[in-house]
Amino acid sequence: MPVSLPPALASFLDLLRCPTCGAGLHPDRGALRCPAGHTFDISRHGYVSLLTGARATSGDDAAMARARDRFLATGRYRPIRRTVAHLAAHAVPGRSTVVDVGCGTGYYLAGVLEQVPGARGLGLDTSARALRATARAHERAAAAAWDVFRRLPLADGTADVVLDVFAPRNPSEFHRVLRPGGRLVVVRPTGRHLLELRGRVPGMVAIDPAKERRLHTALTPFFEAAGTELVQYVTSLTRPEALDLVGMTPSARHLNGADLGDHGLLPDQVTVSVLATAYRPR
Repeated sequence: MPVSLPPALASFLDLLRCPTCGAGLHPDRGALRCPAGHTFDISRHGYVSLLTGARATSGDDAAMARARDRFLATGRYRPIRRTVAHLAAHAVPGRSTVVDVGCGTGYYLAGVLEQVPGARGLGLDTSARALRATARAHERAAAAAWDVFRRLPLADGTADVVLDVFAPRNPSEFHRVLRPGGRLVVVRPTGRHLLELRGRVPGMVAIDPAKERRLHTALTPFFEAAGTELVQYVTSLTRPEALDLVGMTPSARHLNGADLGDHGLLPDQVTVSVLATAYRPR
């Protein structure tokens, strides 16, 4: 039996474009198809895979996605979620389109949709396991498999907000899909973020001290900053939460159980420190 088209995904058919030829897409027996016949399957988990050719491998694997789900459910990152929603909600009308690039499990996208009742959301990510969660994160959240470093499968000037939360960036594409009055919201760690973990756990990925300079260089040709908020606080951690926090980050690719076997390595509290900036298109 063909998979039915999820309502949230159906709401994006006017904006989605075939990644092969750029034409519009329509539903056809459990898939999305363009007039030229390029076909993209809709998963029984509710997302559509638009990836073509070589597949990206940098997205969350199943273990990382499960760790992310568990950790975010604790609410430890809720202040970041509130800030993202605040920056997005101030930039959009009620009936708006929000695109979350590198959406992970859809946690931040769902937070925006809760704050903007008339909005529709689309999460893009390479991780099939994470997209399963995104497709059920909110009734107005659609999900599609896509690689941020390629041309986004969206029509020009159709997004009111693009979210980029702890994710790779493609500034020229963000600019192309945003409407002229839209906003890009970028969240990235400061040098203090997870300082206690990075100081104790061997193999934790370091934060590049030149990160802000590189971000400015990449975005300046396309965007100007409209406002930045520092979200910084100390939160307690249980051992399982600390393991999930490590396990959901890129550091998980460089660590194994033996690295974390010493209970003394894991702190019982950690500093959360991120910058969230809203950008206007130039």
